[in-house]
Amino acid sequence: MPLTTRELFARMIQCEAGGEGDNGMRAVASVIMNRVNVSYGEYMRVNQGSLRNVLSQPGQFTCFEETVGGQYNPQNVYNMRPTQVHYDIADWAIGGGTLGAVGDCLWYFNPFRPDCPAKFPYNGTGELYVHIGDHCFYSPTALYAQT
Repeated sequence: MPLTTRELFARMIQCEAGGEGDNGMRAVASVIMNRVNVSYGEYMRVNQGSLRNVLSQPGQFTCFEETVGGQYNPQNVYNMRPTQVHYDIADWAIGGGTLGAVGDCLWYFNPFRPDCPAKFPYNGTGELYVHIGDHCFYSPTALYAQT
């Protein structure tokens, strides 16, 4: 049976930020919903305001890939078993909740080091906005509007 969008979102939150505490998980959920709600650029054009499309857009989330670099990726949404907190944060975000600390950020990633690169993705469409827990969050530049 296919997973519901809510279930996929809860699993994505757990997979992408499960070890980051409530604020880290809320920050990641907020960025994902920012991609759903952005009114311009690639995410608006490709995902057309659909949470499921955002979650499953190819090449966007390592947690949505069953293989990475030709190897099985055990850290994927299909192996997650979300708890109530993951569902609560998914419901909060779907209901319009947003963590103000991430503003209009459209990207995040864990650089596995204490500092964050100034730009991400590396094509210059995002610039560093805030560092929360182990994740760096990036807001769109004018270049993103051209995507």
